[in-house]
Amino acid sequence: MAKIKFTKGELKRQRDALKRFERYLPILQLKKQQMQLEIQRVHQRLNQKIKEADVLENEISKWAGLLEEPGDYVTGWIKPESIVTSGFNIAGVDIPVFERAEFKEAEYDLFLTPLWVDTAIIALRKFVTLLEEKKVLNKQLEILSEELRITNQRVNLFEKVKIPECSENIRRIRIYLGDQQASAVGRSKIAKKKIERMSLEAVLA
Repeated sequence: MAKIKFTKGELKRQRDALKRFERYLPILQLKKQQMQLEIQRVHQRLNQKIKEADVLENEISKWAGLLEEPGDYVTGWIKPESIVTSGFNIAGVDIPVFERAEFKEAEYDLFLTPLWVDTAIIALRKFVTLLEEKKVLNKQLEILSEELRITNQRVNLFEKVKIPECSENIRRIRIYLGDQQASAVGRSKIAKKKIERMSLEAVLA
């Protein structure tokens, strides 16, 4: 515990600090709850995307052998040119939100290209898009988990250290000042009696 001064000024400072901590604590607790809820939601979305990707991967695996033929037609058309994200703020924390994956326009000769290519491109692009969306969701979890860790530390600091410390300091200062006031009153009474006695003695002399 930090060293304190047993003065009225210090008492005011400790009271102000206590009010400040007690005002901020509910805000931090609310932020902690929001972080926990959002992390739960992101986990649910991530699990859903994982299931979708697994189902699609199983479907693709049934005809994936065709892609191993010489003269692969689809490789250049299933790699995203860019991943578009937007921003979302949750309890003062900015997280990325997946919008879409953008692909190069597929241009090929309809007479020379196998009939399954269109279906393959659509399915593989959807699969790649799911993988990219999973990456963004994992990034959300990383940001939110770190923010929750910091917020939880602050909540614990206020609840278990700062508020009890200020309360104890206020109690100690009030006791000290009360004792000092009682002593001052006692000294004042003694001095008053002494003055009265001296005055009486002067009259009787």
